[in-house]
Order: sequence, then C-alpha cells, then structure tokens
Amino acid sequence: MANGSTAGTAAPWRILSLPPVGKEVVRGLFAPLGDAAEVVFPATRDRAGLLAALPSADIVIADFSRGFVLDAEAVAAARRLAFVQMPAVGVDRLDLAALTAADVPVANAAGFNARGVAEWAVGAAFALCRNLAWGDRAVRAGGWPQAEMAERNPREVHAQRVGIAGFGAIGAEAARLFAALGCAVSYWTRRRRPEAAATYRELDDLVATSDILVLALPLTDETRGLIGPERLALLPADALLINVARGGIAPDGAVLAALESGRLAGAALDVFEHEPLPPEHPLRSREDVLLSPHAAGSSVQSQRNLLAAVRENVTAAVQGRDVRNIVNGVKPQVIRR
Repeated sequence: MANGSTAGTAAPWRILSLPPVGKEVVRGLFAPLGDAAEVVFPATRDRAGLLAALPSADIVIADFSRGFVLDAEAVAAARRLAFVQMPAVGVDRLDLAALTAADVPVANAAGFNARGVAEWAVGAAFALCRNLAWGDRAVRAGGWPQAEMAERNPREVHAQRVGIAGFGAIGAEAARLFAALGCAVSYWTRRRRPEAAATYRELDDLVATSDILVLALPLTDETRGLIGPERLALLPADALLINVARGGIAPDGAVLAALESGRLAGAALDVFEHEPLPPEHPLRSREDVLLSPHAAGSSVQSQRNLLAAVRENVTAAVQGRDVRNIVNGVKPQVIRR
C-alpha cells in the first residue's frame, strides 16, 4: 500500500471536489501541486453524478450545503477513498461511522469562521435588544415610530446575562466578545474548560439564568433537540435566543411555540431544521425574529481562512504529511489505497 509520496511514476492523486465550492476556485487552490494531483468534479449535480465519480476518488472535498451527502452507500462506492476534507466545521452531512469503519480520516476546518460567527452573534444581540430590524422596516414603510421604539422594551446589551451552549472556537470567541461589552457570561459544554473566562453552569441552570441564550454547539445524536420545549420553558421572562449552531438543536417548531407563548421575546436564527426555510414557514412572518440564510460565517476573512485550511490540509495529504483537525479518531496520516 503506497503512502502519500509523489516520487517516481506514481499516478496523480485524484481530488474529487463537490459543489458548491466553485470549480475555478478549487483548481486555483491546487494548481501548485502540479502533476501530483488531478482535480475532478461530478459530471452531473445529482446523486447519480456523485456515485459515478466516487469510485476513482482518492480525496473528497465534501459538500457543506446538503446537496451531496456522503452516506453509507456513497462511502461503499468510494473504494479508493483515503481522505475526506469538509470545507466547514459541521460534519453532519457525512456518515462518520461508515467512514471510520472504512478507516478513512475525516477533517473539518475547525475555527476558520470563529470570529465571524461570534461577531454575528453579538450583532444579532444588538439588533434584538434594540429592535433595529423592526425600526428599519417601519421607517422604510413611511412611518416614524419613535415612541413605539421606546415602548418595545429596548435594552442595553451590557446589562444582559449571556449564556453560551457550546464552548468550541465559536463559543469561546463569543464569550470573549460579550464579556468585553460588560455582560455576565456563563457557558455549558460537555467538558468543563478551566481556562474559560466565563462561569460554568449545568445546562438547565444556564438556560434558566440567560437573558440571551447563544447556541454554538455541533449537531450530533446527543444534541439533536437539546433545546426543545422543556428547556425553552426554563428561560427567564423576555429571554432572547441566538442560534448560530444547527436548526435541529433548537427545533423550529419549539422556537416558534416559545415565541407565540411569549416565553421568548425574540430570536435571531442563522440556521433551521430544513434549509432553505420553506417560503410559507410562520417564522418568516414574525416581527420578533431576525432571519439569516446560514450566512453568519460568510465574512471575507472567514472565507479566506477556509480556503487556506482546505488547501493546506489536502496538500499535506498529497505530500505525505499528517493532516489536521481529524474529527473521527482515525490516524492523521493519509494512506493511499
């Protein structure tokens, strides 16, 4: 079994890049590899195109947009697969169990958008606390709701207790930014962080003491539905929810019910259970919800960080060096099959 060396007459590594990352972008990333690698794409943008392209792929740059899912059937078709790079942090579009059983290392781009998403969460907190989107809409419609703005319970962010569920790169950065504003910041995660500049609380206690609850944790079997009706009912009166994680952690229906009941005074949602959010979904018509199309991490700086992380990791695999940010426990040395 050959390793990552490109010496001698070894055939080029075949890098299969899935949408939505643009073809010219991907070609540019790996042009410096020269004859050591060949970049290919599915012939058609459908399931058949994916399954047809996988058998000859050594490396897959996965799809973060839900269009191409690497499930067990796809993994079984990828007989030569040696490495999967996810150009995102979340890996819920991949069948990690099947990839691990096949001894295929999977890496994500951990931390690439931590600052961008954390800043979005802080910006969303300002928007909700001061009803900025509502005021903008009212003025654009010809109104001048100066008195109404004062009646909508505007708050200063620094006076809010902020709870952050999840304390990876995004959660830690969000905690730092909120603390810099003067907020009392608490957090919950499955493993306490002694170095954290925030107060650890058990999850139910965190929810019950958070004027602003920020969700920044991955979607797994354990976290799906974690912030459902029962936990949302623990929130203080007039609490705000900010979700920059995944929609399945706080199901859309549970969030809608909490808004309708008045338990939630508002929500800022960058993610949803089903994306795009259906056109007639009731969340679209609520004035107390700030909606975003899964774009919290889409800053220029974040995108540059992402492309650099993908380039560096795939290049390391081709050149026989260990890859970084493995998420499924497989050894970081990529072995060609």
